Formats: sequence, C-alpha cells, structure tokens
Amino acid sequence: MAEKRYVLVVDQGTTGTRAALFTHDGLPLRGVWAYLEHRQVYPKPGWVEHSPIEIWENTRAVIRRVLDQSKIDPREIASIGVTNQRETVVIWDPKTGNPVYNAIVWQDRRTAPQVDFLKRHYFDLIKSRTGLVPDCYFSSTKIWWVLDNVPNVRERAEKGDLLFGTIDSWLIWNLTRGSKDVLTPERYGAHVTDYSNASRTMLFNIHKLDWDDELLEIQGRIPRELMPLPRPSSDRAVYGYTGPEVSRELFDGVSIPVTGDAGDQQAALFGQVGFDVGDVKCTYGTGNFILLNTGEKPVSSTHGLLSTVFYSLEPKRAVYALEGSIFITGAAIQWLRDGLKIIEVSAEVNPLAEAANDTGGVYFVPAFVGLGAPYWDSYARGLIIGITRSTERKHIARAVLEAIAYLTRDVIEAMKADSGKDITVLKADGGAAKSDFLLQFQADILNSRVVRPTVSETTSLGVAYLAGLAVEFWKDLEDIKKNWKAEREFIPRMDQETRERLYKGWKAAVQRALGWAKEVPWAYGY
Repeated sequence: MAEKRYVLVVDQGTTGTRAALFTHDGLPLRGVWAYLEHRQVYPKPGWVEHSPIEIWENTRAVIRRVLDQSKIDPREIASIGVTNQRETVVIWDPKTGNPVYNAIVWQDRRTAPQVDFLKRHYFDLIKSRTGLVPDCYFSSTKIWWVLDNVPNVRERAEKGDLLFGTIDSWLIWNLTRGSKDVLTPERYGAHVTDYSNASRTMLFNIHKLDWDDELLEIQGRIPRELMPLPRPSSDRAVYGYTGPEVSRELFDGVSIPVTGDAGDQQAALFGQVGFDVGDVKCTYGTGNFILLNTGEKPVSSTHGLLSTVFYSLEPKRAVYALEGSIFITGAAIQWLRDGLKIIEVSAEVNPLAEAANDTGGVYFVPAFVGLGAPYWDSYARGLIIGITRSTERKHIARAVLEAIAYLTRDVIEAMKADSGKDITVLKADGGAAKSDFLLQFQADILNSRVVRPTVSETTSLGVAYLAGLAVEFWKDLEDIKKNWKAEREFIPRMDQETRERLYKGWKAAVQRALGWAKEVPWAYGY
C-alpha cells in the first residue's frame, strides 16, 4: 500500500477556486497549486450570483491540474478537505445534479425586506439560538427567496425532491456522487455540512448543534428534508468517498475519503493554530473576517458581533468564536481595477498608495453591499468623501487600503468591549495581507502588533489539518501547533493623537454612508 503523504484541499472562495496538496509539516507541496476564477453575476443592483455548475467544473479542473503538476500517485492522498465561501445558497435536484437557480452569494442584498420583517418580530429569538443578527448576509432568507420566486421549487422541496446546501455541501455531494459509502446514501451522494457552515445559515441552533424547526418555519417554511446532515468539521466517520465518476476522472480509479469541512474563516483561524481562548486572526480577502476563540461555550455579543461555531472534532461538541464580518475589503481593490480602471492589476494598488503621504482628507467607505459588523446596515452604500481639486488616484488608492484597516479596528474595538480584554496581537492572513503597507497601517491604527505567518494560505491549511486529523495524518492539536511560524511582525509606530484623529474622521464618513439605500430605494430595487 502507498504511503499516505498528502492531504488534498479544495478552497472554494467568492472569486475563485483553489486546490493544493499539503504535507505533514504543514506546507503546500512546493510549486504545486491551481486556481481558477469564476464569473460574478449581477442581475440587478445589490444582487450577486454564481453558477454552481461553473464552480463544480472549476473544482474538477483545479484538482486535475494539481495532480498533473505533482505527478503523485493518488494512493498517496490520505484524505480530502473542503473549505468554502460561507452563507452562499445552492438548491439542486439530486437525481439530475442540476441546480434550480444560480447560487445566491453571501454578498447579495435582495432579501432586505424579509430581514426587516425578522428584525421586527424575531430578532431576540434568532440571536439567542443562532448567535447571529438578522441580515441578508446569511443563508436562510436566500433559501426563502428561492422557494417563493422560482417556479415549482417549493412544491418539489416539500416532496423531498430537492437538496439545499452551502457551497461545501454542493462540492462534497458532487465529489461523492454515486458512492455507496456515504453518511446519507438515500441522497445519491453525501448530503452533509459541518457545524461551522451550518452555524452561518440563521437556521442552526448553536447550543443544540442541530437545525431549529421553529426557525425553519418562521423563515419561509423551509422543509427540514431540504437540509443537509450537520457533522463535525473533522469527521472520523467519513462524510463519504469519492464516487465512481470522480475517482475515474481524477484519481485513476482510487476512491479517497472526504473527511474535513469548514467555512473559510473558521478554517483560517484553525490554520493559524488559534486553539487557545483569546486567539484572534483577521483574514484579508474579498471581505475581512476577524475571529476570536471563546472556548467551548458560545459568548453572546452586545456590540454587534456574531457568535459562531469555530470547529468541531466530535459529534455534538464544538469550540466557538466571536466573529466580526466585513463584507467588502479586498473586493474594493478589484473594483479599482475592474470598475474605475485606475490600476491594471491588483498588485499595483500598493505602490500607488505608498506614493501618497496621506489621503489628502479623502475617506472611502466600501459599503457596496451594505455594512456588516458592527453596523449591520443592509441599506448602507459605498462612498468617497473629502475629494478636492488636488485629489489624485494615489489618494483614492491609499484611502481604499486605509478603509480595510479602519473597518478591522471597528471590529476589534467591539471584541475588546465584549471580552473585557485588550487584544495585543492580531494574526493576519489572506491575499491582501501580503501588503506590508496595509499591515503596518493596521498595526498603527490598532496600536497592536500584527503578525503574518509563513504560510499565507491559512484557509487551505486549516481544512487540511481538519481533514488530516480525521485519518490520523496528524495526531492531535499539539502535533499541528509545531508547524506554525511567523514570517514578519509589524509594530505600531503612529502617535496616539494622529491615530485617534484619523479614526474620528473614519467614523464620521461611515455615518454618511449609513441608510443611503433607504433614501433612494428606487435606485436599488426596493
């Protein structure tokens, strides 16, 4: 039998899909990875969709490229882990494998009226059971919308003929389709999700670690038969094995266990070995997501944060986190590239921003799809304020990067208030964390150390660890901790007066962005 030397990871994000192989030392196989972007679909202002079929085709393609590049024997792969953009909704027919509608993305704002209804009547109920605050961000109202607006879907769902899942469920089902060795054999593939992803739907009781029948009823009469089976993030029971078609196409006929699953932000904290209570990380991606480990009991936030499942290593038991979710940060850099076209490639934003000594009084609030934590305003919209005749594109570029750091401080301030403790170290990861300028400004505006690890793709690494733990590729958390190393540390050097003056300006800019879509609802389809 071939020695098990690798864990294969699929990291399915908002803008694209990555595959990589990780070794026991917690490093990606050198030079071996693949990434494909998928189309962003905007049918109306505030609506964001993806093609689930395109995402699945890209997943197969990046796996194939990684295996072709590495030339490894598929029998050397110990297991497969999947991490994913969270909250995004797919509903499909398990007999045909066809989605009934495009994937509705977590950024989508079309369900603001349903959210307003939930805020008025069920705010406390939802928050107490799910740890979340009613918002379009989460999955439930997107499912509700599909049931009410796509012909025949409700009738088919009530008959048990359709399946719902976040992107992890969609990919695991496709990976295991046709296999008999799955936890849910009647669903033609493994119809599962892990507790961390389930906790992002606004339908999951994080105390009981199961779907909540009352929440299913009040949020659009969602049939329980539609829902995936909730499981630990690292599952020794195995979600399932790759099905015959996938095994033939990708793995030379070898059937490989799928054992790890986690939402991308929880996976990133796991990859940052954030196993101790009080550990904090920020992932600088399409949005920014800050998680604080709170231990084996959920902590209810009174400052606009979310209580969420961090990870689980065994059934009906979990570790929890406080989370601050910022919807648009890195995506604003893409907007500079694709929308305003003031840069040609994303990497140009850093030297352009550094060419300006300051923003010249310009602030940028990237509320393209509303504002998340700690504001939770679905009707906020983006703005650039403080423009004068002397404003140049370098000032706007710098304002975009500074906005990412300001939004992160908003969340860190809320975490300090909820926990009653200072946060002296922030672990940073994600694509935008490669920017030295951004992380130095982050340390300055937080007055805290910011540490960047050697392995920047901590989301992929985290789910590799979860998948590997299930098959004893890694023995335990201590075995994993040995792998973490810092690449660079950023120390604050801004004086207190400047720090607070800049932050005061930021707060004033945010106030001008709040509620804008309510002022001109006709412009946004309300």
